[in-house]
Amino acid sequence: MRPIKGILRLLTGERGEERAEALLKKNGYRIIERNYRCPRGEIDIVARDGGTIAFVEVKTRSSEAFGSPKYSVDQRKQKKLTEVAVHYIAERGVRETDLRFDVVSIVVKDGSYTTELIKDAFEAVE
Repeated sequence: MRPIKGILRLLTGERGEERAEALLKKNGYRIIERNYRCPRGEIDIVARDGGTIAFVEVKTRSSEAFGSPKYSVDQRKQKKLTEVAVHYIAERGVRETDLRFDVVSIVVKDGSYTTELIKDAFEAVE
């Protein structure tokens, strides 16, 4: 059985992804896939923004005590997301399109959500 803290973290993450999807749609994105998984890891949202495929990492926190959630997408996480994106491109046969990595940062405080969309948040990391 999962401890209560773990369940709350999962619920916070799921609600954050729902908020992120709504924010992306509001900004003209078309969601292709949520929670794409492969042996290398997971990408929260794959979406199309015009002619570009965006691999979107969603970071949700209930506090900014350790800084904005966007800062947790460090170089190690960027490398992992790059590996998953490469797998996605190969598996789905994506050809001749622009690609980028976006981050949606969400802070939940007293039941209200503060969201930030960072387009082109980082470049692919080898």
